Amino acid sequence: MDIEKRVTQLVEEKIADRPDLFVVSVKMHSNGKLVILVDGEKGIGIADCAAISRHVGFHLEEENVIENAYNLEVSSPGIDAPLVLPRQYVKNVGRQLTIKMADGNKREGKLTGMTEDAIVIEETKKEKGKKAEIIESAIPLEQIIETKVLISFK
Repeated sequence: MDIEKRVTQLVEEKIADRPDLFVVSVKMHSNGKLVILVDGEKGIGIADCAAISRHVGFHLEEENVIENAYNLEVSSPGIDAPLVLPRQYVKNVGRQLTIKMADGNKREGKLTGMTEDAIVIEETKKEKGKKAEIIESAIPLEQIIETKVLISFK
């Protein structure tokens, strides 16, 4: 049985009545650490993480899915974690992003929206001797290697 797949099903069962929450990833590490990342349109609270943890833990024990000792961790992705799901992009509209492109370039801009297969950002282009201008660009998701939200402490 695929542990990660079963755990994903269990989490989805638990949050089925919470359309604002979604599974970002489930990863079983070789050291016995099972990490579940869940997020929500308005973030996710400790109580939700605890409820998911209890639900998953209970069923894993009942079904004896994992034979060895394991450590279960349920949390939201860290503030510096890359965005992976379209729902995470939607949640971060209006924020500054830094984007690592497949061609090796880096781009930065404010996320203004999303289409089915691309994100839309406002980039500031500055040419020598000219005023900076803000240009809206659509970046196809398949050209993106990694996207992170820029943290501002202003």
